[in-house]
Amino acid sequence: MDWHTLDSTPSLPPLYWRVALKRKISGTTLPEQGLRCQMTVTPREVAAYRKVCGFAESPVLPATYPHILAFGLQMQLLTAKDFPFPLLGLVHLRNRIRILRPLGGVNDVQLSVRTQNLQPHAKGATFDLITTVEDSLGLLWEAESRMLCRAVKLAGDVTDQSIPPPSNVSELTRWKAPVDIGRRYARVSGDYNPIHLSALTAKLFGFPQAIAHGLWNKARTLAALSEYLPPANIEIDVEFKKPVRLPSEVVLLASAAGPSGELQLKGSGGIEHMIGQWRPVA
Repeated sequence: MDWHTLDSTPSLPPLYWRVALKRKISGTTLPEQGLRCQMTVTPREVAAYRKVCGFAESPVLPATYPHILAFGLQMQLLTAKDFPFPLLGLVHLRNRIRILRPLGGVNDVQLSVRTQNLQPHAKGATFDLITTVEDSLGLLWEAESRMLCRAVKLAGDVTDQSIPPPSNVSELTRWKAPVDIGRRYARVSGDYNPIHLSALTAKLFGFPQAIAHGLWNKARTLAALSEYLPPANIEIDVEFKKPVRLPSEVVLLASAAGPSGELQLKGSGGIEHMIGQWRPVA
């Protein structure tokens, strides 16, 4: 892997211009390059994120917040000329984060992003977007986001790596996903994908209504589970199922508090939006 180190966080507007211009698949191999950048955590921005995602005040960063820090780097990587797939139309299937040490007192960190593990899928091809956070003591946090590109055809056998359905969960809480949550989350995350912003922009991409960001669903879930989960040495793995249409009400089901457990996010009529599990880091 070749690493390119940036002097500062990428500016998002030019990257959105790249997103709009690239509509075609240009290859079937992932680039052997990753991006790195030093970043500083800004308390005001963390506070705005907490408010949108339902996290209580705490000296510890929300478990999902490093995704926000890394968003510009991820965008730059996925819109580079040598990246083969258009960003518009990629589907976020699964997200796994590992918290190796407590995220308290986090200030200056190095973020790294890369892609790997291109695999055939029943609906196209998948790859993993890997994000890591390091501080002066070493690796602190890492994430793996599995992305689907629908129109790619790859040789090879398709393997099912789904999370098993939860077997022992009960209702913990429920909340409303308001009609404007996509716009509010976009303002704190930088992710202005039109499918999340309004019914009008979502309809341009075949959705009858705007849908909630998958990572907002995960963040809102972890905020509700904050008393259930250990602060570190934990891996939280979720699979995104049917999207949460806006507005709607969702129900969070979970197993008992402890070092490992299962979760499920459901909507009206029993529709399954997200399933997941947490466990100690292997």
